[in-house]
Amino acid sequence: MKHHVTVGVDGSRESRAAARWGAQEAALRDVPLRLVHAVDWLISPAVPGLGSEGADRWADEALTDALEDVRRRHPGLEVSTRSLSGRPAAALAAEAVDAGVLVLGSRGVGGLVGFLIGSVGLSTLVATETPVALVRVSDAPEEAEPIRYGEIVLGIDIHEAADKVLTFAFEEADRRGCVLRAVHGWKMPSIYQYAPFFDPENEREIGRSVTVMLDDMLMPWRHKFPSVRVTHEAFMGPAGEQLVRAAARADLVVVGRHLRRSPLGAHLGSVAHAVLHHAAAPVAVVAHD
Repeated sequence: MKHHVTVGVDGSRESRAAARWGAQEAALRDVPLRLVHAVDWLISPAVPGLGSEGADRWADEALTDALEDVRRRHPGLEVSTRSLSGRPAAALAAEAVDAGVLVLGSRGVGGLVGFLIGSVGLSTLVATETPVALVRVSDAPEEAEPIRYGEIVLGIDIHEAADKVLTFAFEEADRRGCVLRAVHGWKMPSIYQYAPFFDPENEREIGRSVTVMLDDMLMPWRHKFPSVRVTHEAFMGPAGEQLVRAAARADLVVVGRHLRRSPLGAHLGSVAHAVLHHAAAPVAVVAHD
């Protein structure tokens, strides 16, 4: 069993948002929170002239600020801090091995300084089998309480066995007492591209069949988590676009990624990639076979 939630912090507004989200998650799970900082990344061209002493001081300040903020919001939560050495992707992946979830802040595409962004953040994500939650800063004032929509959105592929993804999503909905909305995008078989005419009833029939398959896939988890209210929707079109739209009124979006590795490295997947870069809600990426 995983016994804590780990959050990567770097003193930025994004990492403070991640620490607050991680603290709430740890409180929901009734487990300790661990705040970690990877020192080595700051000794880089991104922050010229910082030096090792300055990097250590930066790390201490980042951890202390996050610790004080979390303790003020969750006085009963057990919180520890740790300064890591080594490149952040590898260091955070190693730190996440015994965590229930790793939480990172996200600036989205185009950030400059900080390890919780861009290629390094994505490298961390694909370097660990632990679920990773990426949290984006909202436009609301920093001290404002986040809006609760009471819904978790799950992006699922009915053609794959994704037990870990389903379990994570149902457990999160169960902890939060909120609705779980499962969505699946599908497209017409390629043979229809060459058909001399198109019968709209074929599309409707395939849509009904896909919806039944989605319902069947969810059924075992409905029985396992009877208190979770589940809605589901199968639609024709790109899954990433639909999930991004659904994320506008979600507390969390859950997607999967394959553990398979290509010759060029780990593969994130187009749906997860789109959601990570464009969804406003926190996104949890769960690795599965």
